[in-house]
Amino acid sequence: MKMETSSFAIVTALLLVVTQLPLGLTFSSVAPAFLWSSHLNGKKEMVDYRILAPRDLAKSTMTEGGWSKYLCSSEEVQGSNNFAFLFIGSELQSLEVSRPAKTDPTLIDLLKDSFSNSNSSVAFPYVVAGEEKVSIESSLLSEFAETCQHNFGVSRIALVGSCSVDGENFDKINDVSSVNDYLNSRIEKSSDGHTDLIVMCPGDSMLSQDNDQPHSESNILSQLLNAVNEMGAKYSFLYISDPFRSDEYVSHKGLERFLAEGSVGNVSANSTGCDEVCQIKSSLLEGLLVGLVLLIILISGLCCMMGIDTPTRFETPETS
Repeated sequence: MKMETSSFAIVTALLLVVTQLPLGLTFSSVAPAFLWSSHLNGKKEMVDYRILAPRDLAKSTMTEGGWSKYLCSSEEVQGSNNFAFLFIGSELQSLEVSRPAKTDPTLIDLLKDSFSNSNSSVAFPYVVAGEEKVSIESSLLSEFAETCQHNFGVSRIALVGSCSVDGENFDKINDVSSVNDYLNSRIEKSSDGHTDLIVMCPGDSMLSQDNDQPHSESNILSQLLNAVNEMGAKYSFLYISDPFRSDEYVSHKGLERFLAEGSVGNVSANSTGCDEVCQIKSSLLEGLLVGLVLLIILISGLCCMMGIDTPTRFETPETS
């Protein structure tokens, strides 16, 4: 029953904001993020309905999610092995959480289960993806460091997969199977209690050994959660989806080129129908315009009636 309630809360959050997206934003440009922790005491099963940029998400993660205790130097984490995982996916859009027909249902079930059963958890249904010139992982890391200022207490930062972050002070890991070995080595070497930040960006570079196909996000996430639970380490997890990483979506440069080259000659061939969200918005816009016209007519009628100088009484003419 608890799982059903939290899942209903997430789905309701996604459906309530259909008409609240700012002009120029569509559901293809917003994606969900889920934050949960195995031991941090904080808000549980909270849903943040705001539309956030990646840097705003980082600030909320530090404050509402309690990552300031993790990433900034603090006595609260001394003497324990801590891992903060930043998982940059590409398979989810906001609307697909409530309508998972085109998405791996295993991934959605895993995220909802982690959201429900963790010690603290926050969901961010609407994060603007792909709007900045830098990658999401680079924006988040920059904001984490800026929030902590001179107290950035991360011991090591490891980049797994196809992460794009400027700098050289990172441990690079290309294979998923090597992540467990890295975590074990960090537990053995770390004695100061500081947190290690693991940034995971699955992609074509992380291939399965069986069929040379990319690992699914649900498979990678499940293996990772099982590994840290078996190690007994304290961890906190931030999953964020960036659909523009996927090959199914056109990149910004490719989209601009497509609009420039395809606006003449191929309009009818490349045109698409109005989907369900488009129909909802068009219906709401039509209703708004009709209501506005009726309101103008009503106000005009009232003004005309008030302008008519009708006498309060009529005098009968005198007869001679």
